[in-house]
Amino acid sequence: MSALSKILELHPDRLFAADPLQRDIARRLYARIQDLPIVSPHGHTDPRWFADNQNWDNATSLLLLPDHYVFRMLYSQGITLEQLGIRRRDGVAVETDYRKIFHIFAAHYHLFRGTPSRMWLDSVFHDVFGLRESLTPATADLYYDHINAALATEAFKPRALLDRFNIEVIATTEGALNDLKHHAKLKGTGFEKRVITTFRPDDVVDADRADFAANVQKLGDITGENTTTWQGYLQALRIRRAYFRDHGATATDHGHPTANTADLSLSEAEALFSRCLAGASAADAELFRGQMLTEMAGMSLEDGMTMQIHPGAHRNHNAVIFERFGPDKGADIPSPTEYVQALKPLLQKYGNEARLNIILFTLDETTYARELAPLAGHYPALKLGPAWWFHDSPEGMLRFRHQVTETAGFYNTCGFNDDTRAFLSIPARHDVARRIDCRFLAQLVAEHRLNEDEAHELAYDLTYRLAKQAYQL
Repeated sequence: MSALSKILELHPDRLFAADPLQRDIARRLYARIQDLPIVSPHGHTDPRWFADNQNWDNATSLLLLPDHYVFRMLYSQGITLEQLGIRRRDGVAVETDYRKIFHIFAAHYHLFRGTPSRMWLDSVFHDVFGLRESLTPATADLYYDHINAALATEAFKPRALLDRFNIEVIATTEGALNDLKHHAKLKGTGFEKRVITTFRPDDVVDADRADFAANVQKLGDITGENTTTWQGYLQALRIRRAYFRDHGATATDHGHPTANTADLSLSEAEALFSRCLAGASAADAELFRGQMLTEMAGMSLEDGMTMQIHPGAHRNHNAVIFERFGPDKGADIPSPTEYVQALKPLLQKYGNEARLNIILFTLDETTYARELAPLAGHYPALKLGPAWWFHDSPEGMLRFRHQVTETAGFYNTCGFNDDTRAFLSIPARHDVARRIDCRFLAQLVAEHRLNEDEAHELAYDLTYRLAKQAYQL
């Protein structure tokens, strides 16, 4: 180690309370659950990785380019996406020297101080790659060469890492029109039940999309149904859901701008669908998305799939970035989201069905105590998803537990999901969630609001059992 280098170390008590009594309790709780298998029921890793089981090319393409947490921070400090090698839609040349890109990252690694990204990345560097010097401009080449050498080995092939990370099951997310060829390739390998898909039908239910009508036609072509009719369209969606279930899916996912739902009459729904195929107004598109959430809840009651609703992201806020690079480039921003009135049409129809499993997420933390916890604390069909996306952080996880537990309890939540494209960070993300839950439980024990035996049971449930139960795994 050079004289100018800094030691990279992970403190064993990280994220536990500073209070000695609470810290000791958290240590005991964590010791029992730290090595439990990882259940990753919602994420965005590439199924091709596991189907082909090929080595990754280099550190930059694996660790940096898929991770919008990384490049949104760099972009905020004036580093262009072209400099980071992000491909442009128009084919304009971007940086292709991956070592140079990694040097840019290393030179700006200080920007991530205090962020969850820093915690995840340090854990990857330390635990996955065995590095013991901190990332700096001076160690950038050491990092890049060390990581690339490791990635070329058998031990770093995707399936080997599934075993090393103790990932019991991981779900990817695919659109309704996806042929699922990578999941099909997994059949017979023994990994088909460990790497499963999730049905995300936004491409055929969001009438705001420029390709909506064309996608609905493709849906008809794939299923053999007449999707110019309302009933044919709904039947085509049922057929696709069955196809996804045949490739392991146990859940659907719906990323709508709002949580609005609707319960239209048959004639109203047919007329709305016809208007949307012809070119929807903004009001019609919003109403149609709302109607489709209710339709999808009904289909989940039929086929048993868990339904996830992820509202509240203002997608592609930066129009320039969207036009040049497309979606998912770090320009999505949380928006205020109302749930009580928005979900009422769906809940009046299906909310009392104990066989239905709907998981609600939010990017609007003001709704935790006021809306989401009371809703989930009453309706049998509802559960609360964990702190998500911008709030997938130690502080965000603590805010979630503090605000929802008194009204919804622990058992109307569903554990943790990592919701990530960054495969190597999955163990670190789950470890953060486990540590924060143990910290929260330790406080309850220290305040004599919970006995320690109950806390051990809860730590196990929050880490493992509730996720398996909620996602029917």
